[in-house]
Amino acid sequence: MLLLIAGVSGSGKDTIKREILERMKKVITIPSYTTRSMRDGDIPGVTYNFITDEEFKKMIDNNEFYEYDFHHEKYYGTSKKILNDAINQGYTVIKDIDVNGVENLVQILKNDIKVVTVFLRVPLDVLKERLINRNPNISQEELSLRLGRLEYEESKIPLFNYVIDNIDLEETVQKVQDIINTESSK
Repeated sequence: MLLLIAGVSGSGKDTIKREILERMKKVITIPSYTTRSMRDGDIPGVTYNFITDEEFKKMIDNNEFYEYDFHHEKYYGTSKKILNDAINQGYTVIKDIDVNGVENLVQILKNDIKVVTVFLRVPLDVLKERLINRNPNISQEELSLRLGRLEYEESKIPLFNYVIDNIDLEETVQKVQDIINTESSK
């Protein structure tokens, strides 16, 4: 099973994913490919596979992605090989991804892999606080860019199997664990 978690930047996708990975057996994540710069805490090959624009475009040309997207002026993509290897080994794969990636992967994989989608919703004021806490030096332009995607991303909520208001970490983690357990037994 593939569990896709989406939400606007700062909604807690990575935090929830990390908590699930620590608490549940047979649940793994796979790193997306990206052209963005590494942030504090990023581990190449674990959080992301960091590559250049030229390398990313070559992978596109070689049809190596199930999906890819360009947002915040950087590329992000899901490797066919990495995902298939994990699913074939019997893992539940949890992946944090943007809403366009969710839409693409659901369409592409719906007949081959069970895909379950979760949208993390966060109020605007909480979202702004999280983005500033994550990067105290964030420019007003970058903050506006990230907050500006909120309306667009929330417009995609009808695509999702589950929507969770991510205010309390423990409550959200428990809900995601329950979703994994329920969907795995279907």
